[in-house]
Amino acid sequence: MNALVPGAWSPSGPGWGTQPAWLSTSTGPKDSTIQHRVDVLVIGAGQAGLAAAHELHRAGMRGFADGVDITGTYLVIDAEVRPGGAWQHRWPTLTMETVNDIADLPGLKVGEHNPTDLASHVVPKYFTRYEEHFDFPIMRPVFVYSVERHEGQYLVKTSGGTWLARAIINCTGTWTRPFVPYYPGQQSFRGIQLHTQDYRGPNQFTRRRVAVVGGGISATQHLAELAPVAKSTAWYTRREPNWIDSGGKLKTGMQVEEAVRARVEAGLRPLSVVAATGLLLTDSVRAAREAGVFNRKPMFKAVEPDGVQQANGRLWKADIILWATGFRSELRHLAPLKLRTSDGGIMMKGTAVAGEPTIQLIGYGPTASTIGARWGARKAVRELKSILKIS
Repeated sequence: MNALVPGAWSPSGPGWGTQPAWLSTSTGPKDSTIQHRVDVLVIGAGQAGLAAAHELHRAGMRGFADGVDITGTYLVIDAEVRPGGAWQHRWPTLTMETVNDIADLPGLKVGEHNPTDLASHVVPKYFTRYEEHFDFPIMRPVFVYSVERHEGQYLVKTSGGTWLARAIINCTGTWTRPFVPYYPGQQSFRGIQLHTQDYRGPNQFTRRRVAVVGGGISATQHLAELAPVAKSTAWYTRREPNWIDSGGKLKTGMQVEEAVRARVEAGLRPLSVVAATGLLLTDSVRAAREAGVFNRKPMFKAVEPDGVQQANGRLWKADIILWATGFRSELRHLAPLKLRTSDGGIMMKGTAVAGEPTIQLIGYGPTASTIGARWGARKAVRELKSILKIS
């Protein structure tokens, strides 16, 4: 590998310009004749990864350069082709008016934008400007296959070689792990099953009978968009929706943080966003609600070839089932570390894994929002500098 200066990046093959590395993982980790050494390895360059990079940069740490033996180095590796994290994959009708509040990353403001601008344009442009402004050392697209303990450090196997790091700041988010719950008969359905990750706007559903599953913000946004063009819609949720009429703003980051902190520190799975915030009543959602779009039904019992068997036993015929059922934290590469509890979560102490302070998880639990990523990154870097004795 050539010397890597801050801001540099390394393509993982001839197809680097066409798709992120997380969509092409069949080749396995790249053999590395040398183990590249770095003090802190940041995995992921979305909002959490960039906040972590900023704090490392501000703390005086230096970008990794291969073959240079210095203390206080860090590197960010990212599986995407370009800046923007998961935001660049958001559906083309998601505007800045309808997204959850987007806070400024530390040191550089988002700037002015039109409420009708697409989130998939605005946020990646901001992240690009942010990376260029601070000239962070970011390699992409590089996919992480595994993180293992190795002689008091961490051996990280990637599509860009093998790394030996003294500490890990994991910032891999959730977009690559769409969650679809199991219901009897799913495999028998003769129609189309999609997840929010597949959603490309209402034109997919023109003149179709659509069952939308999920009680979160994505479900309500999808329903509001597709109901005017669909032949019919039905909305299925496990519990009654909790509508929040707060003048267009969600609860503060601090309120959301407090709602999930106790769970992750007990080793439980983090709460969903909607469980912590409620459903925000925007103008478009309010109009759809008044039009009767959000006539919620209790969850169905099973999926049948032609639709879903409702709680009352009746068949609701469907052409498409849209699973707006959220995502799980992308932590599969950490599986060799055996961090999960019997309850399926990871026991945390602040931003660190309990009992293993050199593994920091940002973008997990209370640090999943932009505001949470900011304070989480500050806390994580402060702790790591002390633990690693980097002045």
